[in-house]
Amino acid sequence: MSEFGVVLSPSEIKFERLLPGPIERVWNYLADSEMRGKWFASGEMELREGGAVELRFQHDNLSPTKEETPEKYKGMANGHISHGRITHCDPPRLLSFLWHEENGDDTEMTFELLPKGDEVLLTLTHTRLKSREEMRNVAGGWHSHLAILEDNLRGVTPRPFWSTHAVIEAEYEKRLG
Repeated sequence: MSEFGVVLSPSEIKFERLLPGPIERVWNYLADSEMRGKWFASGEMELREGGAVELRFQHDNLSPTKEETPEKYKGMANGHISHGRITHCDPPRLLSFLWHEENGDDTEMTFELLPKGDEVLLTLTHTRLKSREEMRNVAGGWHSHLAILEDNLRGVTPRPFWSTHAVIEAEYEKRLG
């Protein structure tokens, strides 16, 4: 299993992480607003097909280590809200939702959870990406967010988002061209 996202097609990338279980605990980090807010974005999700999704991003709150928001992301310094719609929900194994982009294009995220003994294999597939640039952007973001999820599940201090993202984003620039 590669730590880095694997390109499945020009419009989709997949990430895998083996995380401490049980599956219900990992599911809570996906489905519960407060738990999801510790590694990705808080916000309500109607956990049913067609249900509304609200994602309230506060990258500066993902770690106790405070850092300056990079210039290129200053528009997100005070938070950012996105909306979407649940496309599949089968607790505690599957959650998919459309993420409504400001330009009108929707991308889709699918989280699959599979128990592996005391651990859980999380597979995240992000599809409907429109360009290599968009893929690089989401790859760096997901990689960084998943690292913070793993920190939370392992009970260690979450790494800072922005400095982690800067290193990972540069690596994806090389890997994805």
